[in-house]
Amino acid sequence: MFRSTPRAVMAAVAAGSATLLLAACGEQATTGAGSGPWKPTRPIEYVAPAGTGGGWDTLARTSARVLDEANLVDRPMRVINKPGGGGAIGWSYIAQHQGDPHKLFVTSPPVLLVPLAGESPQTYKDFTPIARLNTEPMAYVVKANSPFKTFGDLASKLKSAPKSVSIAGGSGPGSLDHVGLAGAVQAAGADASQVKYVPFDGGGEALTALLGGHADAAVAGASEVTGLVKSGDLRVLAVSTGERSAILPDAPTLTEQGVEYVFDIWRGVMGPKGLSESQIAYYEEAYKKMIDNDAWKKESEKLGWTNAYLGSAEFGAFLDEQNESFSAILTDVGLKK
Repeated sequence: MFRSTPRAVMAAVAAGSATLLLAACGEQATTGAGSGPWKPTRPIEYVAPAGTGGGWDTLARTSARVLDEANLVDRPMRVINKPGGGGAIGWSYIAQHQGDPHKLFVTSPPVLLVPLAGESPQTYKDFTPIARLNTEPMAYVVKANSPFKTFGDLASKLKSAPKSVSIAGGSGPGSLDHVGLAGAVQAAGADASQVKYVPFDGGGEALTALLGGHADAAVAGASEVTGLVKSGDLRVLAVSTGERSAILPDAPTLTEQGVEYVFDIWRGVMGPKGLSESQIAYYEEAYKKMIDNDAWKKESEKLGWTNAYLGSAEFGAFLDEQNESFSAILTDVGLKK
């Protein structure tokens, strides 16, 4: 039978203490506590809360590719599509992983609009803002042979006979396209609640309806209409940015036509609630460097995106302002829940 000597006992205790110390250090390295700046320790799940091919999917895959190829992140970015509910399915998934710094999602105005319309139990306050990345103008378009020559012509008709004009959009009532239209109509002096808005599943379907004579006008992102404008099938009445768009340089802005309204389709990145300052800072820095990367600039120019970086705190304040503005518009058109 083995009998422990005092020296053997002391050696065992020392070995056990060393094991515990190494384990504690390993845990600190994983969590980032007390071991310097945080870094991801496994692949980053990057959620696009929609199907493939849309704006969120394009943003996720483009930014993931640039971040990976430029070695701006320490682990691969793996894009996961979680479509449904105007984004609500993806947001619900992220909300189940509070405090997990290895999950991010791309976002845009629907993260505010869908909850305001009562279609999602989560709101933007249930997540951590990481960075706003870019913006894109909204375009108000008609067929090339339309009698409406300016946005003012369209607004005049909406004032005198609103139900005689149907306007197609690629999102549901109270979401992105509808709010971008309602705000412009209100600013032009018409009653936004009386506008005959016809929702479709995506900008492509809305523009197809316009071309097929099933709508009198349409509202969509500038990048979605560019090809049809260049081909001569569509004409732009106005874009919603303060200055003319680089991809639609001949299209006048709303403000040029006396309509004081600016609506940018902003896009950004958020994470689960409960991320640490070190984790937020890691991703902030990665995206800030990405914005200055030549490959990103080339993709942005091709897609009609304007870089508009905001860090976490500034992005959070921006979201508060946007939420208040959208709430007022949805109240005016009777869609806020």
